[in-house]
Amino acid sequence: MWAKVRRFFKGNPAQLKVARVLYKYGFRVSENGDILCGDIRIPAVQIAEEAGVDRRAVDATSETILNNEEPREIFSNLRPVPFLKGIARPLGLGLIEIIPTDATQAGIISEVTNVMSNHGLSVRQSIADDPYFTAQPKLTIITTELIPGEVVEELRELPSVKSVVVY
Repeated sequence: MWAKVRRFFKGNPAQLKVARVLYKYGFRVSENGDILCGDIRIPAVQIAEEAGVDRRAVDATSETILNNEEPREIFSNLRPVPFLKGIARPLGLGLIEIIPTDATQAGIISEVTNVMSNHGLSVRQSIADDPYFTAQPKLTIITTELIPGEVVEELRELPSVKSVVVY
């Protein structure tokens, strides 16, 4: 998917930086070119600051997106997701990050959640980084209770798992 996005911004690194910010935060482009987080308008100057570009690059990116069907389909449908990682501990939830041996391999989430399910752990949230977007992608899993040591050891033995970090 990200290769398709890069193709539309080929030769324009500033617009690609803006597109990365939009994708990273789940910001969408509305029909009139506004950048939205849900239904809240984000000023172009804020996007530009985060992307390290001029505000005009944000406007140009919105225009490029709206004038091309494939990126319009992607960027008009993005949505932000509340990520529980930062509040898992205060809520008494379990938090574990899985660093895969190869994040493009199929079945990693299934293998990990099968181990957890076999130990009676219920997954409350699972978020996997996009391996084509993130340098070192990981799978973050938040469970309804703390994760026992035997589960961690079993996860470490999976061939698809490079390392496990428990918080």
